[in-house]
Amino acid sequence: MAKKAVAGSNQPPIIVKKVIMEAHAAHHGGAWKVAYADFVTAMMAFFLLLWLLGATDEEQRKGLADYFAPTLIEMRLKTAGSDGLFGGDSLSDQDSYPHEASQTGTLSMTIPRDATGTQNDKGKKSTSTKKMDAKEFEKKLLEQLKKDPQKLDLLKNIRFTDTEEGLRIELIDEADFSMFALATDALNPKAKILLGEVVQILNTVDNLLVIRGHTDSLPYASGKDMNNWLLSSARAEATRKELVHQGVLNTRMARIEGVADTEPYNPNNRMDDRNRRISITMKTD
Repeated sequence: MAKKAVAGSNQPPIIVKKVIMEAHAAHHGGAWKVAYADFVTAMMAFFLLLWLLGATDEEQRKGLADYFAPTLIEMRLKTAGSDGLFGGDSLSDQDSYPHEASQTGTLSMTIPRDATGTQNDKGKKSTSTKKMDAKEFEKKLLEQLKKDPQKLDLLKNIRFTDTEEGLRIELIDEADFSMFALATDALNPKAKILLGEVVQILNTVDNLLVIRGHTDSLPYASGKDMNNWLLSSARAEATRKELVHQGVLNTRMARIEGVADTEPYNPNNRMDDRNRRISITMKTD
């Protein structure tokens, strides 16, 4: 579009050019960048895999395959591979399954502790928690106490109960026997002897232990700093110290609890001497 010059003026006409821009073509978009990023990521993972294959030996590759096995448990029911989706064997599989002990019964997956995945550094199978029932424990304890007839009398102060949590061993007060000095967490000499006999059997297995302190419902006088909650907790801790002193590994202690008089041995008489007790549970899970 041109404007006419004013009459009598020597200026040239002014020309204005209007340009209309069209939309960019589709190939100028950014979708290709996403696809290219996915491709580069996949290539990086591929080369990382090649590097791992070249930098590890057969045992290490087996350990790596075993480590990731729990995520593929449904695909690996019968062998290290499968005939279905994602089928095939692992990189170094030679047996039917890396956990031979789990071939029968329930499937059990173990996160490896070393390159082999199923063995310790000595090449032996790792120990597993043993389940000992009340009859077996009582039988072993009786055999020990028979060696010293003077200790047989202690048998009346111990009870065994099979629970869902595990075997519970209860050391119970009687009218003529007390685990602790009155209103304190100081173990009596006979209680230490009884704990020593129990320790000998506890050390034949590797179960984690839960120690609970129990009291009767006899209240403390007003103004006292001590109460049954504090007393039961203190007695549980004193028992733990004595077990460790007599040879039980401190790493086996799962929990130390004080429950006061909330779980009486004799709920019909909450002042019963037997409500004052220590329970040691051998966990099986």
